[in-house]
Amino acid sequence: MPSIAQRVAGLFQVKANRALDRAEDPRETLDYSYQQQLELLQKVRRGLADVAAARKRVEQQADRLRQSAETLRDQAGQALAAGREDLAREALDRRTAAGSRLTELREEHASLQAQEEKLTLAAQRLQAKTDTFRTSKETIKARYTAAEAQSRVTEAVTGIGEEMGDVGLSVERARDRTEQLQARSAALDELMATGALEDATLPAGRDDLRAELDAVTAEGDVETELARMKTEIASAGGPEAVESGSAEDRRNRDRENQDREDQDREDQDREDQGREDRQARPARDATAARESRRPPDQEAT
Repeated sequence: MPSIAQRVAGLFQVKANRALDRAEDPRETLDYSYQQQLELLQKVRRGLADVAAARKRVEQQADRLRQSAETLRDQAGQALAAGREDLAREALDRRTAAGSRLTELREEHASLQAQEEKLTLAAQRLQAKTDTFRTSKETIKARYTAAEAQSRVTEAVTGIGEEMGDVGLSVERARDRTEQLQARSAALDELMATGALEDATLPAGRDDLRAELDAVTAEGDVETELARMKTEIASAGGPEAVESGSAEDRRNRDRENQDREDQDREDQDREDQGREDRQARPARDATAARESRRPPDQEAT
């Protein structure tokens, strides 16, 4: 049975892998891999250059040894001609050692040359793979970018994306707010129509009675206009139409005229009463002022 530490480590690894999957961008991963291949190719090329330089140094050493061997052979011949066999033997010994060293250099040169050929072939293959990977990388990146754009467009159209989801919620909240304001406005209109609320924009002193009187006056104006139109129609229809509608029209007009006269008389009475009150107010105020200034002995008298 796994221990708690193992379970915690496993859970952490799962969470870390999921977080890395969300944060990882395949395009960046491809670019990084391509950069790694370029660095590897550069290392191979540097190694090839080092091997070629070593091979060149071996060739130079071999050339010097061959020249030295020829020189020692000539010196041995000269010493032998001079009767110095010992010097001739020493020169030949050195020539033999130079020949041995030259053989070793030939073997080392062959090894370096073979290694150089392998590195050259490896560099060529790696260069071909790098070029192929670069082409594939650009193709995959283009396909990934197109797929990502298509996914975002689809999410925007269907409203699954976070941005469009927020937009949809905003629209829904605006719609709800609009409906609330419309309902509130309709309720206020109903309250004003029933008289539960008063219109603050109306002039001061305009009470319910005045509103009813205005409504009666407006209705009388409508009736008057309607009666006038009936009279015109009856006049255009001939004497019979005039006789049939004249009595009713006269009664309607008389009633309307009487209502207007009563209304005008009431309005005039209120205006006269108000004007008399305003005119008498200064006199009453002056009398009250004189009474307040009169000495107490005069009041007693």
